[in-house]
Amino acid sequence: MNNNQLEESVKRARDKNIIIPTFAQQRDPKLVSSSVLEELKEIGLWDVHPRNLFRITWKNEPISKGGGFGDVNYIELPPELTGVEARIIALVGKFFPTGAHKVGATFGCLVPRLVTGQFNPVVHKAVWPSTGNYCRGGAYDSALLACESIAILPEEMSTERFEWLKSVAGEVIKTPGSESNVKEIFDKVWELRRTRDNIFVFNQFEEFGNYLWHYDVTGHAMKEVLDEIQGNCAVRGLNLTTGSAGTLGSGDFIKEAYPEAKLAAGEALQCPTMLLNGYGAHTIEGIGDKHIPWIHNVKNTDMVIAIDDKDTQWIMRLFNEPEGHSLLRDIGVSEDLIGKLHLLGISSIANLLMSIKMAKYYELTSNDVVLTVFTDSMELYQSRLQEMRVEYGPFTKENAIRSLYAHLRGQKIDSMLELNYLQKKRIHQLKYFTWVEQQGRSLEELNKQWYSADYWKNIKGDVDKIDDLIVKFNEKVGIS
Repeated sequence: MNNNQLEESVKRARDKNIIIPTFAQQRDPKLVSSSVLEELKEIGLWDVHPRNLFRITWKNEPISKGGGFGDVNYIELPPELTGVEARIIALVGKFFPTGAHKVGATFGCLVPRLVTGQFNPVVHKAVWPSTGNYCRGGAYDSALLACESIAILPEEMSTERFEWLKSVAGEVIKTPGSESNVKEIFDKVWELRRTRDNIFVFNQFEEFGNYLWHYDVTGHAMKEVLDEIQGNCAVRGLNLTTGSAGTLGSGDFIKEAYPEAKLAAGEALQCPTMLLNGYGAHTIEGIGDKHIPWIHNVKNTDMVIAIDDKDTQWIMRLFNEPEGHSLLRDIGVSEDLIGKLHLLGISSIANLLMSIKMAKYYELTSNDVVLTVFTDSMELYQSRLQEMRVEYGPFTKENAIRSLYAHLRGQKIDSMLELNYLQKKRIHQLKYFTWVEQQGRSLEELNKQWYSADYWKNIKGDVDKIDDLIVKFNEKVGIS
């Protein structure tokens, strides 16, 4: 606790009309006060308004303005589309503010620092190093909490990301390369630390607030969906591309609730770091590579699945071009589902492909459920569609057939690794080269992550403590 800085944060919140929701309220918006609900009726989902902090939840009404709360937003992908019998269930991130669930991860990083006085919005600028949506979420949450922000992301990310960031972030810094160039982002962070005063870095790859928010809020949302739809089905697995490994925190929650479930971490085949200690560049926006995130609980990961980025690009066209929709109608995919396929951004498509590969690997049936997350939608990838049109021409019926039967249903069980103890340890030990040698983390803590059963348990136990601090902060602010 830094009480002097905390008092400045309280005054800033009072002046800016800020109330901070608890993790409990984000899990269950029924706990939100009636006065906040009334205010939300006049506020758009993406508006830069402090009450939209309460919309950092999986349970937003899926409308652009004035929505309340309901059940968890999810969709089920049927065999007519996937080609596998298993039930593939996906939480939908489109209906968060900014259109992506990263506003939750960044909330989990920023708010605990704010309510303890570690971060002072009067003095500090929040730095958000990212391969995409995380810096968008960080800049947005910073704006809602009256904090200045600096967004850092690779220069080859989609045009839409940069255009949106200009309107929200105080400063946008482009680093060389694509989503696989994480080292270059880290290098820029160290440069800022050397050359600027009063910055506070929220590195998604090492901030446990990222892991904790997903463990608690996303994990509970997943279980609610499973309780609703499971019936006699068995929960067999959860598939998530790694990115910062924050969303993988929900896998720890799911494995506690369903011990037989397998947790798979995904990456691009073009950059097979977990699979082969490999490197490379790829086009699956939003996932970072060439390192293992500090917050990845590797020992609790059961499988690695690599996805070919060419598959995601062609399936993106299948799901968003008229000829693709026409073919899907012909094979029996419902009009309702076709109308929802825009809810899958590029990394969401990768998560779907992981789920198909897992279903085939374990020979799952209609009595089995596989979970995943659609992190964002096509809203920020229209420029990528246009680039495909320019490079490959119009999307024809032949393209649609190939995309469906080769790139989607044609997924095989190659580029997969079911991890034994030593294979997990190999991946975990890759953290050493990034985090101990380059980023200054301690070898002692690295070993605790692997050998101490209490390490991850203690992190999970912080939710109630943080909520207590948020409640006390709001009481000091005095806005009801």
